[in-house]
Amino acid sequence: MTKYETLLENASDAGVIVDETSHFCGTKIKGLYLDKHIAISKDISTDTEKACILAEELGHHYTATGNILDQSTVENRKQEMRGRIVAYNKLVGLRGIVDAYLHHCQSISESAEYLEVTEEFLIDSLNYYRNKYGVYTKLDNYVIVFEPNIAVLELV
Repeated sequence: MTKYETLLENASDAGVIVDETSHFCGTKIKGLYLDKHIAISKDISTDTEKACILAEELGHHYTATGNILDQSTVENRKQEMRGRIVAYNKLVGLRGIVDAYLHHCQSISESAEYLEVTEEFLIDSLNYYRNKYGVYTKLDNYVIVFEPNIAVLELV
């Protein structure tokens, strides 16, 4: 089962209806959440990208209140970020970074493929974690280093 299929099940379990739609054609919109409904653009060609979009929209289901389409307000930008953080933690997380290391992933591309996310989504999540934790953080017997380059070190 792909991550997208798993997220579709998660959405259903949460009472959220997910539809793929062509109504976004000609726009930059890839997904939209409104009142327990998520619309995903049919223009998205891969389940990997659909999973990234769906995870963020589910994040909005759990964290957002009201209409946050107008990103000119600070509160709406904060709510947008909260939805993304839910997606980063759901699809990548610190555990995912360690797991990619344990599966011998040697690049962003390999790690993204292993985690079933887009490279852009993985880079965005790593930037978020770097901003949150700083240069490094610990998880179990591992140190995840964010600067100057992403690295995982095992503590013995």
